Amino acid sequence: MNNGPDRITLAMTGASGAQYGLRLLDCLVREDREVHFLISKAAQLVMATETDVTLPAKPQMMQAFLTEYTGAAAGQIRVYGKEDWMSPVASGSGAPAAMVVVPCSTGTLSAIATGACNNLIERAADVTLKERRQLILVPREAPYSSIHLEHMLKLSNMGVTILPASPGFYHQPQTIDDLIDFVVARILNLLNIPQDMLPRWGEHHLSSDE
Repeated sequence: MNNGPDRITLAMTGASGAQYGLRLLDCLVREDREVHFLISKAAQLVMATETDVTLPAKPQMMQAFLTEYTGAAAGQIRVYGKEDWMSPVASGSGAPAAMVVVPCSTGTLSAIATGACNNLIERAADVTLKERRQLILVPREAPYSSIHLEHMLKLSNMGVTILPASPGFYHQPQTIDDLIDFVVARILNLLNIPQDMLPRWGEHHLSSDE
C-alpha cells in the first residue's frame, strides 16, 4: 500500500490562512514525514496576526522552535532561509517528491506560473515542476481576478493541483478547527497520506434498507 511521500516540502506564503499550514505541518510530523519548511516574511507577519505563534526570524532558531512546537524528532523538520540556494529543495537531485504551498498568495502563484525564481519558495516550486513531481497550491483569496484564474489554468495544465482553501460543510463542522481540518484532510488525501480528520464522502452512509 502506498502511504505517500516520505519527504515533503511545505511552504507558507503571505495569504491569510496560516492555520492551514501549521495544521498540515503537525499532521505531517505525526505521520513521520520529513518536512522541508519554507516561509516568507509576509507569512510570518500573517501568522503572528492570525495565531498565537510568533516564529523566530533565523532559520536555525525557527527549526528548533517548530521541532518543539510539533513534538517532531530531531532533524524531522528542516527550515531554510529565503536565499539558501544550497538547500536540497533548490535542486532536482535533492528535492522531495512533493511540495505543498499553503497558504499560497496570488503573488506566489503568479510567480510560479511564470517561472520566476526570486526566492527559495519559487525556486523549490520551479524544481518540483521541472522534475514533474507533485505540486499542490492552496490559494486563499476572494474574489479571483482574471489574471489569477489564467495563472491557475496555466498551472493546472502543467499538472499542478490547485486546491482553494474552501472548506465544505457536509461534515457539519462545529468549530473553526473543523473547517481547517477539512482543507488539510483534502491535502493529505492528495498526498496519499493517511488521515482520520475527515471521512470520505459516503464512507459512513447507511443504505435505505439498513
